[in-house]
Amino acid sequence: MEILVTGGAGYIGSHTCVELLNSGYEVIVVDNLSNSKRESLKRVQEITGKHLKFYEIDILEKVSLEKAFSENNIEAVIHFAGFKAVGESIKMPILYYHNNITGTLILCEEMRKYNVKKLVFSSSATVYGMPKSVPISEKFPLSATNPYGRTKLMIETILQDIYASDKEWSVAILRYFNPIGAHESGRIGEDPNGTPNNLMPFITQVAVGKRDKLSIFGANYATHDGTGVRDYIHVVDIAKGHLKALEKIMKTRGIEPYNLGTGVGYSVLDVIKNFEKATNKKIPYVISEPRLGDIAECYANPIKAKTILKWSAEKNIQDMCLDAWRWQINNPNGY
Repeated sequence: MEILVTGGAGYIGSHTCVELLNSGYEVIVVDNLSNSKRESLKRVQEITGKHLKFYEIDILEKVSLEKAFSENNIEAVIHFAGFKAVGESIKMPILYYHNNITGTLILCEEMRKYNVKKLVFSSSATVYGMPKSVPISEKFPLSATNPYGRTKLMIETILQDIYASDKEWSVAILRYFNPIGAHESGRIGEDPNGTPNNLMPFITQVAVGKRDKLSIFGANYATHDGTGVRDYIHVVDIAKGHLKALEKIMKTRGIEPYNLGTGVGYSVLDVIKNFEKATNKKIPYVISEPRLGDIAECYANPIKAKTILKWSAEKNIQDMCLDAWRWQINNPNGY
């Protein structure tokens, strides 16, 4: 079975490609390498001992994207491609709306043209906006506090409308919480361009000596230690969630959202303490101003994914820290 993975050279995409190949799927990756490296796909093939097909294209380029569909017998799509930095989206909203939404529309047009109506969409817990309580279930009201989150929310709405117009579609919307960690081999992991936007690569870059200290954005939130609380989940668990969602959509029709999280919230300081314990590396930090659009507390109720997809997170916070550190020390400058 041939599966198209958009953004497959990226952080979550590359880990999902490993799981797909190990499970016997044939993988076709399209990626413009704007926030990823070709090397990650070489290492995916090295880890699995299997080949994948790669097209260096932007999904905004319809003619190029059509080539991937016309040259392969694609049966389903896992859609990761998109810009993902909250802060950057606030500074450059037009870029985010154009890239994320237009890219998805072009992808869906090609899927419809080639009668490919099975889709796993990479969404985000940002679609819950400022939740009034935690844990967050899929039935919570949807909103967003920044342009990045609004692109995810708009795409979810678009996919709902596509299904309403054609009941042959089967779509799984995966709302992930905070992926961290890396493949246990240490060969693939999170390799952000420039200054990391996410917590764990910043911590590991401080630990390896690339940065002097960590900036904690805000320490006066209504949490147990004042720092923001998030549901951190191992990237390999996230990747396995995509396989479970893929298995589900291949057998059904409809559109359903699923939270991919552990159901446990850790503060920034909790993560630092766990990292220091797991690696025996001290992480100096300073307190900075809170970031626009950030919320105090966000963690999942993952029961729906466990019940329907038969998926649940298996790795703990120590695993996440150790695997992230193994990736960083093996690749101090990334790929």
